[in-house]
Amino acid sequence: MSARHPLIAVYADESCLGNGKVTATPGGLGALVEWRRPDGVVQRFDLWASEPDTTNNRMALRSVTDTFGALSRKGNALSVRFTTDSRYIVDGMTSWVRGWIARGWRRKEGAVENLELWQAAVDAIAPHQCQWNWVKGHAGHPQNEYANHLATRAAAQQDASDGLIESSFEQWWSDQPVKAGAKRTAISPFPDPAAFVAAPALPASAMARRLE
Repeated sequence: MSARHPLIAVYADESCLGNGKVTATPGGLGALVEWRRPDGVVQRFDLWASEPDTTNNRMALRSVTDTFGALSRKGNALSVRFTTDSRYIVDGMTSWVRGWIARGWRRKEGAVENLELWQAAVDAIAPHQCQWNWVKGHAGHPQNEYANHLATRAAAQQDASDGLIESSFEQWWSDQPVKAGAKRTAISPFPDPAAFVAAPALPASAMARRLE
């Protein structure tokens, strides 16, 4: 399979400062969005947002809804390769959610955690082809590290980009220190549209079941 629509590469991450503590836990999300122009030049855009008291899982889900919401503003169908270090997102979108939908948005063991956010995420991706890609976090992957930087900064500053803005990724990456004797990790190239493998579409009745 190859990309049927214009290909977009997304690198997303989330942060929650003090996740699981009794006190307020501010969080953030960050996304680096890439697309390749017809002349071969890769353009990059940043997106980030925050919440004053949240969890890692909530912010991971918002990384999906906020990013796809921004990508959908012009109404175009896209092929999106979404890379994250969150197994919660990758496993959820490729496996768990299908079973939840089949059971009327219920888990075998009971209620779905963050139900409304999962439903919003399913709605957000519906117009698009999606490929969900996991990458190990904090392992030096340039784009993933930058998404983490955007997320942790948003959590600390409690601000938002209010949509996609011109990215500072290349300058940020060139400013990162490199250990003596080591080489700077190469930026991951823009994915090949011919190698794009979309996840199976979710059941057509997904939104109808959500509204029951």
